[in-house]
Amino acid sequence: ARAIVRARADGDIATTTQLAEIVMRAVPPLRRRTRRHPATKTFQALRIAVNDELGALTDALKALPAVVAPAGRVAFLTFHSLEDKLVKESFRHWAREGIGEILTKKRITPSRSELGHNPRARSAGLRAFIFTHYATPHT
Repeated sequence: ARAIVRARADGDIATTTQLAEIVMRAVPPLRRRTRRHPATKTFQALRIAVNDELGALTDALKALPAVVAPAGRVAFLTFHSLEDKLVKESFRHWAREGIGEILTKKRITPSRSELGHNPRARSAGLRAFIFTHYATPHT
């Protein structure tokens, strides 16, 4: 973050390539020895903030108990821990309220075979829930 602020003092960051280079220079050489580019998380954080992804997910999760009929199932594919935590906590809350049950004890992740065909699936996780009762509206 400090490197980005310093770079902006010298002028606008006009391209994603410029931003990626700033992040790359800020990361110590020993931490660069991974398959993923050091700027990957920076771009992910920007996308999450700009698109209000966590807010949209929270709104969708809040609406579900009132709109899914008994025996209705929902499944979520999450791609990072912030999303997964929101889904997991919602499912646990609904189970405690007695309006349904969690169908996936743990997050289901792609098999080695799937990753061989689709490497971008590496961060995907699936969770599922079945509603057995309508939620009672809170007043």
